[in-house]
Amino acid sequence: MKIKELRSLSDDALKAKLADVRLDLSIEKRKIASTGVSSKKVKARELRRTVAQILTILRERGVKL
Repeated sequence: MKIKELRSLSDDALKAKLADVRLDLSIEKRKIASTGVSSKKVKARELRRTVAQILTILRERGVKL
């Protein structure tokens, strides 16, 4: 997801998106650990980056988690 799209979301929507992305990331980590497939590592990296972007936006807005 693009940073502009994330910035346009409300605080509550960002928190919901953060929960969804973290869930997806945990699923991807389990898949990588069980299969060791390297193509999934790219998706995990993108998910980690999205989590970091969401947390940065929330901290800039002064939202407590």
